[in-house]
Amino acid sequence: MSRLWQFLATAILVVASFNAWSDTALGYQKPPSEILDLVDIKLAPSTFMDDKRENMLMLYRDTYKSISDLSKKEMRLAGLRIDPVTNIGSRVTYYNEMKIKHLVDGKTITVKGIPENARLANFQWSPDQKKMAFTHTTETAVELWYLDIAKAKAKRLSKMALNANLGNVITWFADSRSLLVKAVPENKRALIDTNSAVPNGPTISVSDGKKAQNRTYQDLLKNKDDEFNFEQLALSTLYKVTLKGKSKRWLDTAMYGDLSISPDGKYVLVNEVKRPFSYLVPYYRFASSTSVYDIDADLVSVIADTPLVEDLPKGFMAVIDGRREVSWRQDEAATLIYVKALDGGDPAKEVEFRDQVYQLSAPFKGEGRPLIKTFNRFYRITWGDNNTAIAQDYWWNNRNTKSYLFAPNDNSKQPRILFDRNYQDRYSDPGSFVTQRNQFARPVLAIQDGSLFLLGAGHSKEGQFPFLDSLSLNDQKLTRLYHSSYTDKLERLYDFEADKSRLLVRIESKNEYPNYYFRTLNSQKQALTQITHFENPFKSIQNVEKQVIDYKREDGLELSATLYLPLDYKKGEKYPMLMWAYPREFKDKSSASQNTQNPNEFTYPYYGSPIYWVTKGYVVLDDAAFPIVGEGEEEPNDSFRTQLVANAKAAIDAVDEKGLIDRERVAVGGHSYGAFMVANLLSHSDLFAAGIARSGAYNRTLTPFGFQSEERSYWEAPDIYYTMSPFMHADKMKTPLLLIHGNDDNNSGTYPMQSERYFNALKGLGAPVRLVMLPKESHGYRAKESILHVLWEQDRWLDLHLKPKQSQLSNAK
Repeated sequence: MSRLWQFLATAILVVASFNAWSDTALGYQKPPSEILDLVDIKLAPSTFMDDKRENMLMLYRDTYKSISDLSKKEMRLAGLRIDPVTNIGSRVTYYNEMKIKHLVDGKTITVKGIPENARLANFQWSPDQKKMAFTHTTETAVELWYLDIAKAKAKRLSKMALNANLGNVITWFADSRSLLVKAVPENKRALIDTNSAVPNGPTISVSDGKKAQNRTYQDLLKNKDDEFNFEQLALSTLYKVTLKGKSKRWLDTAMYGDLSISPDGKYVLVNEVKRPFSYLVPYYRFASSTSVYDIDADLVSVIADTPLVEDLPKGFMAVIDGRREVSWRQDEAATLIYVKALDGGDPAKEVEFRDQVYQLSAPFKGEGRPLIKTFNRFYRITWGDNNTAIAQDYWWNNRNTKSYLFAPNDNSKQPRILFDRNYQDRYSDPGSFVTQRNQFARPVLAIQDGSLFLLGAGHSKEGQFPFLDSLSLNDQKLTRLYHSSYTDKLERLYDFEADKSRLLVRIESKNEYPNYYFRTLNSQKQALTQITHFENPFKSIQNVEKQVIDYKREDGLELSATLYLPLDYKKGEKYPMLMWAYPREFKDKSSASQNTQNPNEFTYPYYGSPIYWVTKGYVVLDDAAFPIVGEGEEEPNDSFRTQLVANAKAAIDAVDEKGLIDRERVAVGGHSYGAFMVANLLSHSDLFAAGIARSGAYNRTLTPFGFQSEERSYWEAPDIYYTMSPFMHADKMKTPLLLIHGNDDNNSGTYPMQSERYFNALKGLGAPVRLVMLPKESHGYRAKESILHVLWEQDRWLDLHLKPKQSQLSNAK
């Protein structure tokens, strides 16, 4: 047969294959067995461990929801997605089995009394950690349950229907014998069916001349009917419920948000959402009040009245001008903490200090006593005692963070800055301070012999070696107490018991499933005691060859990625490659070039992972570094496209130099901002044979007041918005692109219309593109049917465009 006829026969097969696959009425499909066997697995449990390290609660769940679960009635109001029948989030992850592992003798007991078809959530330890409260969602309501740890027995506490729509639904009182819960009001009014209700007039919005430059939030209120429904679903009545099942009304009906009991148990901090509502921002920026009640539900003081926040100053570091972040001081019986901006909440103002932290004691009247000023925007405080606390701040624009050591009860002592660093600089990260439970059962700094302790991830140029340090309160000297020396495993440090000189760690390798251990430091050879014995459910890929590779961009910037070879790899052969990445913005090249990937991390395929394709004869380059750097006055996005293409070329060159791939058969994939990256790469380079873009945004004029890490509005930087938008360059697209999007995406900026409009543009211009809209799915995909179909779509797309010969032969047979 002549080459001409061979070409024509091949073309006919490809066209026939593509047409057979382009059926718009296609039902849910499943990927091939090699991939399916890695998806349809039983998950290891989630774990809760008490602070005494005596018991571990293990919670089991189904790996995926079903499409029928996602198809239940749902209301999307003020940034929330609610099941209006049961009064809980419509996309909550539920557990259906509980076990208790006794860490002293190693015995595991299955909890008795769990209801049939259990849907368990909202787990809360009691202060004494002898009990665990949780909710069970039936077909009609959310119920209150609790678990007696010693008896390993669960019990329903009340038949009342709880309201889990707003804030925490369960709050333990300090006595561990009673709980404060939110119940659905007895006089709750029927909701309006907005799909069938007859409108009584238009919806009108008005601007009063103030700037209100907000992100493109989704699921916002749209009209008066939405306002009514939101209020009915947010209203709850507070009840005190004892462990004997007796209930007593505690506060009358209102839109309660978060609730918090004071450490001594004598007061309750109550947040309440109020009108006016907004059609521009989610519920957490509606008007609200924060008040203190005593244990008998008598109002003690209103701490903060916060108005509707629609018009914050411009910038990521903008905050309200008034009291914010009200909370309890964890090391005192009943002292409130709050923060006030010293710059009016406007990051554009030049001031020495940005924030001031205050404390306010009972009876919680007037202005509090100043505690500490922060140079940057306040982040958090880890409390210790009257003489010791650690405050942290941060500033997004220069990525700076500071940690302060200060004495809460002695203003004569000036705070000392312990760490002043770029928070994107992982190599200099000192770690997180170790905490322990105090007499109020609250986490406070672990202080022993005049020292604090820090647990660090241990990233460095030489690799990752997690560590434990002590910090002297006297001279702030750091002393290394332990560092992991594994070169073939990864040891993560989770906690340190200073009195026992014992670490809680998790150890894993690329083919060993993560398990928990105790490491005793003062014992011979720092002995390990294994706590859990979870098995690897992904054994078919446990021997995949995996390595972290380092390479350089054309401007000298050091990059890295995790490289996987096909399971059937044969030296000397060249394979197609799938590269997966996500762009990240940096303000300095040093941080951007740091390698934080570990080849010893367990190889864990999840629904969005590219790892599956090592079973199908592909080289996989995962988590390829895609830094976008803007130093000094330059913003990262000023050269976004140039850096994007340079990153991609450097990655392909690095793998090609190893002789592993056919660089004419390389695909690139990404999710969310990674999908945006894919569309730009295919439009502005010829490096790829195909692309996969999931749940992305492609027209930045639809997010005109900023996106991702871009603070400037469209009107301030129109060229940036135009240049970065793949939609504006749809005429340049010649590479096959698979677009996938959840039909009910709730992520800011990634409206489903982003993919729909981009597809229409590409189709109209004759570009090779396929659009898959997933019913009922949000920004991340949850239903098993959807996930299997997405994997099928991706597999077919890759085979069609990266393995044309194999694909044609398969279809010909």
